[in-house]
Amino acid sequence: MSNLLDADKLLQSLNIDLGEGDYEEPLHILIESLNEEANLTYFGKLACEYQIKKHLTLRGQIFQKSRSLPNSTISRPVFVIGLPRSGTTFLFNLLSLDPDHRSPLFWEMMNPLPLCKSGSITEKMRVMRSRAILFSKNRFISKLDDIHAITATSPEECLLIKVFALRSILYFYMANTPSYLSYLENSDRTVSYLWHRRFLKVLQSVNKPKRWLLKDPSHLGNLDEILSIYPDACFIHIHRDPAETIPSICSLTSQVRKGFTDSTDLNELGKRTLDFWENSNKRNEAQKNNLNTDQYMDIYYEDFIKNPLQNIESIYANFNFSFDKKSKELLKSYIEKSVKTPKEKHNYTLEEYGLDKKKVDNSLR
Repeated sequence: MSNLLDADKLLQSLNIDLGEGDYEEPLHILIESLNEEANLTYFGKLACEYQIKKHLTLRGQIFQKSRSLPNSTISRPVFVIGLPRSGTTFLFNLLSLDPDHRSPLFWEMMNPLPLCKSGSITEKMRVMRSRAILFSKNRFISKLDDIHAITATSPEECLLIKVFALRSILYFYMANTPSYLSYLENSDRTVSYLWHRRFLKVLQSVNKPKRWLLKDPSHLGNLDEILSIYPDACFIHIHRDPAETIPSICSLTSQVRKGFTDSTDLNELGKRTLDFWENSNKRNEAQKNNLNTDQYMDIYYEDFIKNPLQNIESIYANFNFSFDKKSKELLKSYIEKSVKTPKEKHNYTLEEYGLDKKKVDNSLR
């Protein structure tokens, strides 16, 4: 097992300047964790190797392009945060309808460079390649779209940006990597936001928005790190009963891993998942005490689902964003369509993952 992947050989296969050496430690820890703990299938080994090489290649391209651009102020970022599966996607999608907001799209995260014009043939080709990636993903990870749908032209989570620093929970979703997950919790998380900023700098060099709209549950507990890079950032934190969110993210993780590993210990997955989000939540509660209401706002899933438009209006009022009649009509139309769209039932229980409601409540309430 220890020879499944080789960090040094992987790096030797790349012919690009990766910038600072901050990738070396997480790379070796990740690969050791994959080799010793992940129980990868042969396809899983190839897929993980491909993913890491792809992420490092994009990192090198972003480093070179970012260095060639003049220093510029990043448009104000708005971060949607909350536990996984807590309604962040629906909130994010509603906020994305505002033309003042821009979010990195899936295809931009997969193939951002060289930069291209909107509507160009190059852009269309990249969208097609990204659709091919998603098609392959769906072949090997069945039913994933029923749980978390992705399209080539939709905004996607920042975990696909954090991979450029090789500091992303994406790798834990792919395979059992507890040593790497522990490293993520205890390492300098600011590094991933330095690369996050570089990526936004590159994208906005051709299309600078009024505000960046960003989402990723793993932003939870990283408020200090984010503000050290984006001092004007603001946060919208959506809360949902953790007895619903924790088994849901466990179910999503176990579904993803089926494409890469022979088996998944569901009890271990439940414990690792709960521990990670408990620690993230504790950090977040401590960090948010330093912020004012014009920087940080809490909303609640049950109320949001009942009154999405009212909650959006409250968000805009809190942060003093302009909310015109046209934006309001767009949101109304999206909400009406969403209500009418049938949704696949996502079945899961805490007990499947060795958890119970009392334990989850004690950890995350």
